[in-house]
Formats: sequence, C-alpha cells, structure tokens
Amino acid sequence: EMESKVSEGGLNVTLTIRLLMHGKVRGSRRRGKGETVKKMREESGARINISEGNCPERIVTITGPTDAIFKAFAMIAYKFEEDITNSMSNSTATSKPPVTLRLVVPASQCGSLIGKGGSKIKEIRESTGAQVQVAGDMLPNSTERAVTISGTPDAIIQCVKQICVVMLESPPKGATIPYRPKPASTPVIFAGGQAYTIQGQYAIPHPDQLTKLHQLAMQQTPFTPLGQTTPAFPGTLGSVAGKQRSSAVLPLPALTVFPCICPGLDASPPASTHELTIPNDLIGCIIGRQGTKINEIRQMSGAQIKIANATEGSSERQITITGTPANISLAQYLINAR
Repeated sequence: EMESKVSEGGLNVTLTIRLLMHGKVRGSRRRGKGETVKKMREESGARINISEGNCPERIVTITGPTDAIFKAFAMIAYKFEEDITNSMSNSTATSKPPVTLRLVVPASQCGSLIGKGGSKIKEIRESTGAQVQVAGDMLPNSTERAVTISGTPDAIIQCVKQICVVMLESPPKGATIPYRPKPASTPVIFAGGQAYTIQGQYAIPHPDQLTKLHQLAMQQTPFTPLGQTTPAFPGTLGSVAGKQRSSAVLPLPALTVFPCICPGLDASPPASTHELTIPNDLIGCIIGRQGTKINEIRQMSGAQIKIANATEGSSERQITITGTPANISLAQYLINAR
C-alpha cells in the first residue's frame, strides 16, 4: 500500500536524497548562472542544494515531499540524457550510454536495499529495468555508501521511487556520518623535516600539521647533521636533499620519497602506549582493503598499532598505539585523517 501511494506521489512524507556528482557534471547543470537548477527547484517544488568547494566531486541534496523529489529526479535524469545526446553529436560512438546517477545512502539502510540474499535489489532491477549497484565499501570518513543507478530516464525514476520506499520502511540505525568530498589532494613528500606538495616539476613547501608532527618525530632521531655527506640511515633522505633544505622550492630530481620516518632508531625516548576507541562502522576506513591503510599508517608513523577484535554487543573497537610520543602523535593524526 505504501509503495502504491509513493509511486503515485500521494504520500506526503518529506525525504532527503543525496546525489554524488563530478564537478564537470555540476557545471553543465548550472550553466547560465544557475538557470537550470533554478528551473528544477521551481517546477519540482523540491529544495536542491549543491555543495561548494574546490572538490572534484559535489553532493547534490534534494529535499521535499516524495512527489517533489520524483519530479526533481525526472528533470535531472532527462537533463542528463539531453547532455549525453548533445555530446554524441560530436562523437564517433554508435551506441548511446545509459544515464547514470550515484545516490549516497546510509550504510545502515543498504542491507534493506539489498535484501536477504540480494532478493530486494534483484526485484528492483527486474521491475524497473535499471541497473543498481551498492558499493561494498563506505565512502571515506563516513558511514554512507554509494548506490549507482543506470538506465533510461524512465527506469531511473521508477528505481528511485522504489529506493525511497525502502528508505521510508527502514530508517537509518544510529548516527550517520555524512560523506563530505575533499579537495583534490596532491602527494606529500617529507624532506629535511618539511612537507612538500608536488606542483609540476617542483616540490612546494606545504604548511600542514603533518610537517610539525614530522619535525617532532625527527627530533627523536639521530639523523646526520644537515650538509654532511655521511650516508643516511636506511629509509631516510640522502644528503643531497638535506643540503637543499634551505631552498624555498626543491626540484623533484633532488628528492627521494622515503617510506618510513624511523623515529624508533633512537632508544632514548621511552616507549609509551595510547588507546583509542573507534566506532565499528569506521574501522574499515582505517584498516583499508586487505590492511593496506593501517599498514601505511604503521609505516609512516613508526608506531606499533594493534586493533582489538570486535566484541559482541559493543559498537566500538579499541586501538592500541605503542611508540615514542612522536610515533603516537603522528599515528593519531593519520588515523583521524582517515
């Protein structure tokens, strides 16, 4: 009954649906000083907000009664199809690609969307003709997942209606940490206690908190005095980069990226232990696929990091960090950054 009411747009429930789009797509929709988005707002009756910032991705938030949301999605889907048609006029492609949208959905609702043994998502695919994929991993620093929908505009509209039904029937459990796109990042290189970002052929000084933490770690390490030509410790920069520390800009050929700060070489600062508690929903972001992220954090910080097994009935996991104060500070910073 609820599904039929929602499909007809008669259920006066206010919903918020979030879309993840690339900046270039946003640009095409906002051409003409936002006239396209303004028209969508006026004709659908939904509130449509687009996140700002120097990010390669944008979050489009659509809020309103279900009928207004469906109208807004219909306009977006047909606008995307129009963009695809226009782009094909200058292309040699013969087959028309489907319209594709990425929803951002709380991870706690994705189980209901997939259904037991994938039954619900299969039903949605078969009844709407749209392709639906739920991402296995949560989006970075959030408890949300991307749900990709592709197909014809009509299939997408029907698919969104069915997803709305699931979201209404199965509200999010617990607090949701929303995904916020971050500005495009550039690699960071440490040289002589200073962090640098790569811009073209040069490494430019990067005023980041990592620099301060790295310098703190370096103070605990018996590195060769700057300017001397004694061979550097394994895993550290050679003396060429050390000599150029005073330069404002380092040419890239003079830099070697080292994988480990190695503050543990000096045994004088006593090792200490620090404990953190992390929500279960976020532990995957910190561990990474097959442990890649936690291993990076161990390597960069020089700290020993142990993650306790999940205990029944607990919503948190304990992380134990062991090392010098510099090790622990950098490990904490990197874990929080994840």
